Amino acid sequence: MPAYLWPAILYVIVLALHVAVPGRWVTGYVTDQQTGAKLRYRLNGLRVLAISVAGWALACSSGLLAWDAFYVHRWEMAAGACVLGLLFTLAIVLPARPRPGVSLATELYEGRLANPQWFGGLLDAKMVLYLAGAIMLELNVLSFAAHHVMLHGTDPSPGVYLYVLLFSFFVTEYLNFEEVHLYTYDFMAERVGFKLGWGCLVFYPFFYPVGLWGLAESPNPHTPAALLVLYTVIFFTGWMLSRGANLQKFHFKRDPTVKAFGILDPRAISGDGKHVLSGGFWGLSRHINYLGEILMASGLALSLGYPFALTPWLYPLYYIALLLPRQADDDRRCAARYGALWDEYCRRVPWRIVPYVY
Repeated sequence: MPAYLWPAILYVIVLALHVAVPGRWVTGYVTDQQTGAKLRYRLNGLRVLAISVAGWALACSSGLLAWDAFYVHRWEMAAGACVLGLLFTLAIVLPARPRPGVSLATELYEGRLANPQWFGGLLDAKMVLYLAGAIMLELNVLSFAAHHVMLHGTDPSPGVYLYVLLFSFFVTEYLNFEEVHLYTYDFMAERVGFKLGWGCLVFYPFFYPVGLWGLAESPNPHTPAALLVLYTVIFFTGWMLSRGANLQKFHFKRDPTVKAFGILDPRAISGDGKHVLSGGFWGLSRHINYLGEILMASGLALSLGYPFALTPWLYPLYYIALLLPRQADDDRRCAARYGALWDEYCRRVPWRIVPYVY
């Protein structure tokens, strides 16, 4: 089978597993505009990930697939995924009702539908897209690392192993907190079009591991163990900021009176039945979670042991290019929604992303 079809086959398998594997139902934050009820979601990401990785390992160990096949054929796979992402964009956008006053080009990029679901929430477009992208990303990381080990079997880089461990933690942890992500920008503000569909099917799984894409064949740089520890600390510092902030917001939106983690008081600016969280992580900067994402990406880039190579840094640079405009857009949305409450929050917390810097 041509390698350019592999992503489509994998995504069909993920979709089938998502439907077949038992999951738990949860109520999200977004409201159905037609019924006024909160949308319901079916979550089973960790189970689907485990089955997918086990299936990939079984296929490789039995000789049906080379351990490094996804690396060897990465260009064909990326091209196939790209075509699939474009077809998905057309299929999800064009049949939907146009948005008044919005150009077709904008609608294709941003999307028309905010939260498309089918079969009573059994299938949610955003959940399926993120799940498919996460699993393809994990398999790419494992296969890219396998190529390095096969090429440098007598002296593999500990940094590559660290990179795999950190990225696998990133994917696993993301799917473990699926419910929390229902309260984030992507689910609350994004529509489903090229940006989200192509991004999840192509950019997410094939660009995020760009560090190994460029350095899998490089020899062991013999990075000192102390530096590897430092890079791990950078990664987990970012994780604590990102996950801590998102979890605190998750708990606050569910119950504004409860202490997050049992220790953080729910300090907020309130009025007219609205609340703006202003304490804990959200008292450090207005988008402290974005700083966490950038630090995690930087720790991953450094872990490979080539701090002056360009390709690993494309990943954190992408986050900077993505999150700076998103921060401005989110601030505009919040200003329109919360008015004077948001103005007061900006006065109390002047830093946008990096405390005392920006």
